[in-house]
Amino acid sequence: MTAAREYTLEVNSIRLHLREQGEGPLVLLCHGFPETSRVWRHQLKALSEAGFRAVAPDLRGYGGSDSPADVDAFTTLDVLGDLIALLDALGEREAVIVGGDWGATVAWQAAQLRPDRFRAVAALGVPLMARAPMPPSLLFPRTETALFYTHYFSEPGVAEREFERDVGKTLRRIYFAASGEAGPRDDARTPNPFGMVSRDDGLLAALPDPDQRPAWLAAADLAAMVASFERSGFRGGLNYYRNLDRNWELQAAFDGLKVEVPALHLIGERDVGRVMPGMDRIIEAMPALAPRLTASQVIEGAGHWLQQEAPDAVNAALIGFLRGL
Repeated sequence: MTAAREYTLEVNSIRLHLREQGEGPLVLLCHGFPETSRVWRHQLKALSEAGFRAVAPDLRGYGGSDSPADVDAFTTLDVLGDLIALLDALGEREAVIVGGDWGATVAWQAAQLRPDRFRAVAALGVPLMARAPMPPSLLFPRTETALFYTHYFSEPGVAEREFERDVGKTLRRIYFAASGEAGPRDDARTPNPFGMVSRDDGLLAALPDPDQRPAWLAAADLAAMVASFERSGFRGGLNYYRNLDRNWELQAAFDGLKVEVPALHLIGERDVGRVMPGMDRIIEAMPALAPRLTASQVIEGAGHWLQQEAPDAVNAALIGFLRGL
């Protein structure tokens, strides 16, 4: 087994920081918000041992990668452009793409638009969805006292000020509240960080501040994530949300296009997304959008940070999927 290494490549006019381990067919691992490539540490080792070349980039705006100044430079197509250029820089014609959270959205679109470069897709948490009937800014609710979290994230500078006041507290609260450790999602007392946000109090005030880090997150890993966001800030990651309407507009060009490559979907039993209205119907509808979907598997007891909370189950599912291609 080859040792893990970190390095930077210039692709698509920006620099991407990468973690890589292993030799063999390429598996590209895409993280979500608020994360970096470090969240794939368990998968890098397992995939390497299974005979694959695993590469996890810090996506644009995160970690050691560049963060363009223009808010408009953070559409899913911009990120996909980075990944296509990354394959070229790595000397690879094709890859299996795996994503969690925002990375899952990017992975689905990569497989949908470029099946010539992405021969299969595995998504953690976020299912494949048809194009919404209206822009997200009109679809999601807002009231006089609260607004859906995507609206809150979309207001320039607002979430940054709250999150960067104490990065350690921010990550600790969000990671815990969206994890399986916060409790079953059918319990109304369990805070959902991806729901309505108070206009006066912000996101974090409604979330518990656990006495200690989640059991699935080692102290060194949490410290590294905190240090990374203290350097980069949260602007880059939040800019993905600020392009939700633009993504919807661009999606019109390929509306109705199916994901024709082999696909796998994994979701935690306690993922906050599972309790969002209509999510059960979206998951049930996936086979019509991805006819080669092999499974949509629920991981018992796990929450939103699936690859970190249940690495053994995720690794087994991924490696089984990859070997079956």
